[in-house]
Amino acid sequence: MIKLPAIDMAATGSRITELREQAGMSVRDLQIIYGFTTPQAIYKWQNGISMPTIDNLIVLAFILKVKVDDIIVLEKR
Repeated sequence: MIKLPAIDMAATGSRITELREQAGMSVRDLQIIYGFTTPQAIYKWQNGISMPTIDNLIVLAFILKVKVDDIIVLEKR
């Protein structure tokens, strides 16, 4: 049986928070960039409740000056 990779959502959320802080950005900064009316989506990403859509993930990587692969954390199996 092939073991397929899976995203560790909690670790990915922590990584998003870490990269955002390293970039000197606040949640509010990201909210404004994305044009979100509330910061809830970003908090959900950071808490591992949900993942950014692929287009939002690409924008996030661009904003944080990293590769998408640097954001996503895969589960260790």
